Amino acid sequence: MIRAVCVAVGAMALAGCTSLLPHGSSGVSGPFASYAQAESAANAITSFNTRVSQLPALGFDTDAGRNVTRVPYPDIIGRLVPHPGVPLQDLDPGIRQCIQAQQRCQAWLFHFEQQEHRREGSFWLDFFNIRRITNVTGWWIDVLVVAADGVVVFRNTAGQPHTDRIDRDTNPLGPFQPAGEGAGAVLLH
Repeated sequence: MIRAVCVAVGAMALAGCTSLLPHGSSGVSGPFASYAQAESAANAITSFNTRVSQLPALGFDTDAGRNVTRVPYPDIIGRLVPHPGVPLQDLDPGIRQCIQAQQRCQAWLFHFEQQEHRREGSFWLDFFNIRRITNVTGWWIDVLVVAADGVVVFRNTAGQPHTDRIDRDTNPLGPFQPAGEGAGAVLLH
């Protein structure tokens, strides 16, 4: 009887170990809770209508915003002009205006993301670093805003509305794997 109780308690303890696996989230602090919100706010920025002073109200603060990159003028041209041989009249009107404004043209790249990392699988295999499976879900978006003389002349977005990937790490030597890798690196150098 005592043996059966011990086996049952042991089985329950091992079954509950999955909840002991690490999990967490990472994100870029920002005003948007989802890809759809960020994309909708980006779509509210219209070329030749939106002023730079209006961007913070839309969630794109060029001065105090986090994870915003100021893009220097030479890089703007490198990003927006596909090939130096393309005639100016063939470019987007906003890009043309930026090129003509030269140093008065400014650009910002806003990056927002939200990701959740959840470990799955066997607690013991994970604990001993033999096999780790991490499910990563979330989203990310980049919004490029180009302005000339205080008015937005071009806006573009890129991103991934649904990230869903599984990272698998297998270490046949378990907790001894890093020592083997370190020794191998020493031998190679």
